[in-house]
Amino acid sequence: MRSMTRYLDEDLHGAEFRECDLTGARLIGVVMQDAVIDGLITNLVVNGVEVTEYVEAELDRRHPVRVLIRSEDPADLREASRQLHAGWAATIERIRRTPGIERRSVNDEWSAVQTMRHLVFVHDSWFRRCCLGSTELFTPMGIGPTVEPYRGAHGLDLSLDPVLDEIVSVRDAQAAELEAWLDEVTAVQLAARAPVPDDDVWPPYARGRSVRQCLGTVLNETFEHHGFCVRDLDLIEAQDTE
Repeated sequence: MRSMTRYLDEDLHGAEFRECDLTGARLIGVVMQDAVIDGLITNLVVNGVEVTEYVEAELDRRHPVRVLIRSEDPADLREASRQLHAGWAATIERIRRTPGIERRSVNDEWSAVQTMRHLVFVHDSWFRRCCLGSTELFTPMGIGPTVEPYRGAHGLDLSLDPVLDEIVSVRDAQAAELEAWLDEVTAVQLAARAPVPDDDVWPPYARGRSVRQCLGTVLNETFEHHGFCVRDLDLIEAQDTE
């Protein structure tokens, strides 16, 4: 507790905490109205009530694909991948109806094209590299972590600025590759240790995980970033109608 920062009678109205570790944080006697919390949240107690299970159940109700993503059954994972791709396809069609919206961002978040380029990187790193054991260079247009030595490494080209159709073409090919693999993969193969190459390429912390866990990262990233993209498109369209 010695390293804990204590705020007493502070006005934090409108404060933003981004990419912060708030594990063990205690908010006592606070006023919290119109607040937004987004992230990896477990064991959250609000006024004496542990609310995480309620939140997770509501998210599952709104997004049934989450249940499929957590499954160990290859058939469920195939269906999850199909639904995720279909969801992104619908959102891309929505983007096409408003040319230019794909490059707009709000609240310092990624634009739609940046989000899709990140998913290009996720597929190359967490699927091809971790599930297949590939040592091939990543797709140049991908957007990876900003930290060194991984920023712009292993084939990434930070100077690229691809148009929407180029990104969609790559993502469609990646989705087809993933679904073809899922059509053949077995539960035994999913439970096996991931064949992560023994080098210093991203992600270094994947070693020791199972193929299923690495696949879960791909599916979860695809789902979560779709939600972020739709959220921001809604905000942009709302701003434009004001």
